[in-house]
Amino acid sequence: MTTVPQFIGDLEYDRAALRAAATECGRALDDSGPVAERDDTQAARAAESLTTLRTLRRAFLRRHLSAVYLAATDNLRVPLRSAELAAAVTTRFPGLLPDPGRLAADAAAVQAHKEGWEIDQGIFFHAVFSDPIAGNHLLDAMRRPTGRAQALLPDFERTGRITLPAVTLTRAGHTATITITNTHCLNAEDNQHVADMETAVDLVLLDQRSEVGVVRGGEMTHPRYRGKRVFSAGINLTELHQGKISYVDFLLGRETGYLAKILRGLSTDESGEWPPRLHTKPWIAAVDTFAIGGGAQLLLVFDRVIAAADSYFSLPAAQEGIVPGAGNLRLGRGSTHRLSRDVILWGRRIHATEPDARYVFDTVVEPDAMDAEIDRAAARLAADAVIANKHMIVTAEEPQDAFRAYLAEFALHQALRLYGADVLAKVGRFSAGARR
Repeated sequence: MTTVPQFIGDLEYDRAALRAAATECGRALDDSGPVAERDDTQAARAAESLTTLRTLRRAFLRRHLSAVYLAATDNLRVPLRSAELAAAVTTRFPGLLPDPGRLAADAAAVQAHKEGWEIDQGIFFHAVFSDPIAGNHLLDAMRRPTGRAQALLPDFERTGRITLPAVTLTRAGHTATITITNTHCLNAEDNQHVADMETAVDLVLLDQRSEVGVVRGGEMTHPRYRGKRVFSAGINLTELHQGKISYVDFLLGRETGYLAKILRGLSTDESGEWPPRLHTKPWIAAVDTFAIGGGAQLLLVFDRVIAAADSYFSLPAAQEGIVPGAGNLRLGRGSTHRLSRDVILWGRRIHATEPDARYVFDTVVEPDAMDAEIDRAAARLAADAVIANKHMIVTAEEPQDAFRAYLAEFALHQALRLYGADVLAKVGRFSAGARR
């Protein structure tokens, strides 16, 4: 029988009790053997141990989240990205988050054979985002320019071109275009894609000659779509099956990283400058062929969405079994609550020529007119007053506190969904050789 400690509210006492409980849980899991080899009795014993530990972690965070966050960030003086924050907390508060060795073991396993430590990460980030001070501090830290982008900025300023594994970035005049080149999987999203998109978005926002950003899918090599542009096929289900989709860097990172930067711009340390400068820019999405799942979510943060007449969007979250990022927050606000339920819960696909497409697609043109329409929109959005008005629109439509509160629930329930029996069964269809 698992020993359940009682917390008393004293940080040091409770920290020691939690660490002891995590150690005991680890022994029980080790005794139960690898996840894939457990019999029913061993699986039940492991599940009981994990349930006890997760209950304790939630109870500890309800009492001590503020102290934990302040300790990790040196009283809010050090901005830490999500992965950095988790690492700092693991060091300072052993037992509160999974240790690196267990995380590494899970990372090497297919999704169905993981212990499920992402759920424990979800418990932690749920607590962080539930706290206004900690949550907003983390969101601001996540919108700071990445070191990778800052290192590449001089080259981009000089050449107007950067090539990364999953995207290319080119500047023509005052328009910077990010072309998604994850062509082997129809521009499906994986860890590399998220990292490269954030780098490219940072470069557009940092580059003084870039006034408008554009995101468009590149031409495909897939036999069915060879030579055609595709915007995005959503999350890479093959990678999800293989356990290669990172909870912290992908599922949380895309929402709080490059999507947040497209919507809100960069956060900086220049709060004392005068006049204050808004580190945001207008963005255009150009949709060719389709925007599925995560691709459709992405459209909801753009200032202008241009679509080819033969394209469509869909957000089949209920069918795939996971939560579609912040799509649940944004689609109903920008359309109607009935349409949001129709698309997210029912799986409706909306073609560019349907009347309801106007809720996501601002302009629909024939495929051969896409380039001209992108240029026209970019010229119009380069007007001087656009940035200030974009800032005010975002402030009114989605205050960061509203996004933070949504993320608190998303952080927990997305982690739980990753281990739903339906999700594991569906992604199990995607073998190592499968393609989206």
